[in-house]
This record gives sequence, structure tokens and C-alpha cells, in this order.
Amino acid sequence: MTVSFRFIHAADLHLDSPFRGLAKAPEQVRATLGDSTFAALRQLTKAAIHEQVDFIVLAGDLFDEADRSLRAQLMLAREWEKLHEHGIAIYVIHGNHDPLSGKRAALQLPPNVHVFGAEQMEYRPAYRKSGELAAFVYGRSYGTRIMTENIAAAYRIEPEAPFHIALLHGNVDGDASHDPYAPCSLSELTGSNGFDYWALGHIHHRRVLHEYPHVVYAGNVQGRNPRETGAKGCFLVEVSTAKAVKMTFLPLDSVRWLEISHSIAEASTEQELLQQLESLMDEHLLESAGRSIMLRVNLVGRGVLHQKLSEPLIMRTLLEQLQERQSFATGETWIHLYSMEAATGAELDWEELEAEDSFAGELYRLSALLEADQTLWHDFAKDAVSSMAGHAKLGRLLRDKWDELPERWLEQARELTLGAIYGGNERDGT
Repeated sequence: MTVSFRFIHAADLHLDSPFRGLAKAPEQVRATLGDSTFAALRQLTKAAIHEQVDFIVLAGDLFDEADRSLRAQLMLAREWEKLHEHGIAIYVIHGNHDPLSGKRAALQLPPNVHVFGAEQMEYRPAYRKSGELAAFVYGRSYGTRIMTENIAAAYRIEPEAPFHIALLHGNVDGDASHDPYAPCSLSELTGSNGFDYWALGHIHHRRVLHEYPHVVYAGNVQGRNPRETGAKGCFLVEVSTAKAVKMTFLPLDSVRWLEISHSIAEASTEQELLQQLESLMDEHLLESAGRSIMLRVNLVGRGVLHQKLSEPLIMRTLLEQLQERQSFATGETWIHLYSMEAATGAELDWEELEAEDSFAGELYRLSALLEADQTLWHDFAKDAVSSMAGHAKLGRLLRDKWDELPERWLEQARELTLGAIYGGNERDGT
């Protein structure tokens, strides 16, 4: 008989993960980031208790290193004790960051925790708090850091369970941004193997690859670097008596990495740009729901400040000014602008320039002609770089580029040349 039940799917806790490259960041920023993975773990416990889930499945990489820190192990055991007091079971596999071969302290885990072994797939029954059988949970941990075997191929269901949840730490369909551990295909997981929910770990981006059966990456619970932007957390999964699956994302992160773009079109002076960016930062902090923010800003668009923003000293000064105005009061959330880059353009009217009887107009019309004819562009560009291609060092360094001559070179050259001619200032008609 199928019963309704609720569980949490989380993965990639990476407890005690180091945050590198922050030597110049304020002390409170470094301290908050250092505690952020533990804060996410505490939030996971609170969420499980608040949502009254029956159990939790953790799909690998609970720790950041194979030789786990004692702090991380003690913290995890303490949180699991809290869950045990509320009757919430936990099913765990270990991944490439925390294989079972790593060094561990001799800690006694509470009885609500089951850690799957590394020799073969295992399964365990999972119950509702009221005692009814809800599902079987299946899994296999990594014995060592490197796992090139397709372990999913050996997963088999036990037919007497009403619902089947498979834990897998691996790379589905070869995501190039992650190591190819425990590789498998989506078609394998969605085939006629009888599993209802594949709880995946390893990929740090939240993704639902398939529904019925569900194949799901929960992502990591806390962003750890500038590439891991946006909300991080876990999935609350509710299964009905008809085996309908409802998924709700629960954010757990205490620090959120964000990357935003801001146009310089409405800023005529550096002071105006600073004021705009300060207001933008205040808005994001107000909307952060009590989270601190690590922020990167990309300046874009066309405007009169373009030429100035191409100077590294100007950009560095603007960044320092914004950082100096940040507040880091003890116990309060903060926003830290850790990086700012400019990819702006000169303030140009392309239609006017196309009709202009000037050197700049001729240059623009030539670029438009080359852009419309790939053969003409290739011949033109090949002739233009012939002297560099024949250079001993440059030719060797860029040997793979001479035949490509990508169109972006044309776009970049047009932008740089015309931007330099006008410098973002009023045109004098010469």
C-alpha cells in the first residue's frame, strides 16, 4: 500500500570548505564565509523539523575533504542527534570529496542515520513517523576519491516497496564542468528500472533532469565561490498516495554569491555612477531575506564614462570607494562588493556614423561590409595578421587562432577603434 510522505533531498554540503582568495576581505566577511557551510547545515536541520519530514536523503560530499575536519564531524553528529530527537531518519552516501577511505574520528552516530557502504548497492526501508513503510532507499558510497565505474547500472529495486528512491553521486550525461565520476546517461536512469526518484549529488547547480521518474540534482547547500551564484539549498519532496511528486525548493544559504550587470548609460560623472551603484547594493541587501551577499558587478552599456572606465586606476578607485562605504556591524547582514569589471562601449549613434563623411564613417562602413561577407572578412583578416602569424613567438602562441579568425575580433576591433576615436566625448565632426 502506498502512503503519503515527505522527505528532503540535499547534497554537497562540503562542510568546512575553505574560501580562498579573500585575504583582503574584511574580517567579518571572512568569518561569515568560514561558517557558512555550517550555517547551511543548521538551516537544513531547522527546515526538516519545521516541515515535519519523515526522513532526509543526502547524496554525497558531506565533507569537503577525504580527511574530514573534527569540527565538521562533530557538528554533523550534533545536528543528526537533533533530528533523531524529532524522529527524522537520515540516509547517506559519500562522494568523491569524502570517500569512505578518508580519515575519520571514532564517533558514535545516532541510530537514525544509515550510511551506505562502498562495495555494492544497498537498500534500506524508510518509514513515516507514524510507522508505515514509505519507501526503500538505495545507495552506494565511494570507497575512494576516483570513481570511473557506472555504478548506476547495477542499481536494482526490491519490488515489495511502494516507492523507490535511489541515491547517486555522479555525472549524468557528461557535464563538462564537473569531473566524470560515476558516469551514466539520463536514459539509463529513466528506463524501465522501476525507480521513482533519483536523488543526485555532485553537480552544484539545481536541476530537474526528468519527471516521472524524477531525476534531480539538488545542487549544493551553500555557494562556495563566484561561479556558484544564486540561491542554494535543498528540495522538499512530497509524495501522495497516488505517487504524485511535488517538489519545493528550500533555500539554506547564509551567504549568497551574486553577479549583476549595470548600465552606464544614465551616469554622466563618476559620482553619479557611484551613487547608482550604492543604491543598487542597498536594494539587493534589502531583498536578501536576511542573507549576506558577495557581489560582483559588470558595468555594461554605452555612455560618456566609457573611456574613463577603460583605465584600470579609475576602476580600482571606484571599487575601493564602494568597499570603504560598506558596513559590517557585528551580527548584521552585509553586502561585500568583491569585484567590478567594465565591458562598456563608447556613446555612438551607429545610423549617424554610417552616413557620416569622415574617417570614422569609412571605418564603420568597412566593418559592416566585412561583417556581411564571411569570405571577404576572412581574406581581409588573414592579410591583416600575416606579419604576426609569421612572427616566431606570436605565430607559435596563436597558431590555433590564425585559421579561425573569429568574427568577434571584428566586433572588438570596431568597438575599440571607434571608441578610441571619440573617447566617449562629444564628437567634433573631424
